[in-house]
Amino acid sequence: MNTTATIHMPPEMVAALRQIAGDEDTSVGELIRGAVKRDLYRRTRAKTARRADERLVAPLRALLADDLAYATGWDDLQARLSRKGYQLREAGGGLALHNNAGARMCKGSDLGYSYSRLMRRFKAPFPGHSHRYLHTAR
Repeated sequence: MNTTATIHMPPEMVAALRQIAGDEDTSVGELIRGAVKRDLYRRTRAKTARRADERLVAPLRALLADDLAYATGWDDLQARLSRKGYQLREAGGGLALHNNAGARMCKGSDLGYSYSRLMRRFKAPFPGHSHRYLHTAR
């Protein structure tokens, strides 16, 4: 079932659409429907920020708070997290917490500890992290 919609456009835009429609041997309506269809598809497929659910993050934050607060270095932190079934991995310009099955749980910053904060505290970049320059950029 089709529905009719009225679209108000400046005369120059209508003239441009008529020219394109003539060049492509189609109608102005078909051009507009195609443009709207592509835009709707793009919007539904657009990447969204990977925000962890607060109902998941809050218990993780509580479970790992002492480990994140008292770790003396990257190896110590990874060992502490591993004992609880987690590990940190590089994720873009920061870190993400993964469970030992490999599922991403949240960003390190969601737990209150950004990569830059941990680098400053441990006086070293995360082992193997591709953004090592961030350590010297402070």
